[in-house]
Amino acid sequence: MRTTGPLAALAATALVFTLAGCSGATDGELTYEDSPLNEYLSAAYGGDLSPEEQQKQFEERQLKTEELMAECMAEEGFEYTPNTQNGGMVFSDDEVEWEPEKKDWVAKYGYGIVNNPYNEVMQEGGSEEYVDPNSEYVESLSESEQTAYYETAYGVPPEEEELAEDGSYEYNWEDAGCQGWAQHELEGEDPWQSDEFADLRDKMNAVFTEAQESPELKDLNAEWAACMDDAGEPGFTAQLDAQQSISDEQSALFDAAYGDGTTEVDVESPDFVDPSESPEMKELGEREIELALVDLECKEKTSYMKQALEIQFAIEEKFIAENKADLEAFKAAAEQNS
Repeated sequence: MRTTGPLAALAATALVFTLAGCSGATDGELTYEDSPLNEYLSAAYGGDLSPEEQQKQFEERQLKTEELMAECMAEEGFEYTPNTQNGGMVFSDDEVEWEPEKKDWVAKYGYGIVNNPYNEVMQEGGSEEYVDPNSEYVESLSESEQTAYYETAYGVPPEEEELAEDGSYEYNWEDAGCQGWAQHELEGEDPWQSDEFADLRDKMNAVFTEAQESPELKDLNAEWAACMDDAGEPGFTAQLDAQQSISDEQSALFDAAYGDGTTEVDVESPDFVDPSESPEMKELGEREIELALVDLECKEKTSYMKQALEIQFAIEEKFIAENKADLEAFKAAAEQNS
């Protein structure tokens, strides 16, 4: 799967600082949006925009990127029709409720992994069939021409030795074909990826590690784990481990169905079972809800999210005080680039 580029990487990194921030409100007080670092990170990925503004910005950027990509492909001798359906999907708060701090939500979705609320929205809007406007042209090309087309459009896929253990790789717009060029032309130099802020980037990544390894959080996790043990869910040492266990089991089911990528799987075979529709996945979904409800109860008993965010935010405040000038420079560069 092709990475979507530096902006997406920054947004993902920003979410790391929330300490499971998508858990929403915490005891009616702190939320991940109260993060002291949010002021600086939001400047780079549009976090200060409303869902509607983000949707509009996304659509405008997508159209401009596709138009630039068409220009690039034409210069390389290929036809390319801007694909306005190409890209990620953005949901507003009106479409998807993400409230894992509420018991009724957890009783329906668990952690939102197997029982993902986004799936409902996609199914409801699934009547519109995706049509690639370039498919007919690509099919008219020879096999070698098709290979050249895709390499020109998206770059040469990385070699196996270039991949990390999880299958990811370091994004470089210069290696990402016309798409990479178009995104770079539109977004300019991403300050998060620039050498100027390399030291700041490393320090910010260390903030999360520092919080995870802090004595205060370890004590809090021990208190939460004791509650889980008493409730019949032993074996976890940190709160994030409970949710991760479901994610790992889901990945294992997909890996078992599709293999490790070294052999071809015939998904059209009558013997093939879509893992998302398998009895094992259904069972895992039920297990997810069961575990998440116990987890939620223990988080409430220990005021886990409130205390975890307090620990995180104290570390962030210290980090900001020590790196104020660099953070202000990064914020100014991000705002200029947006």
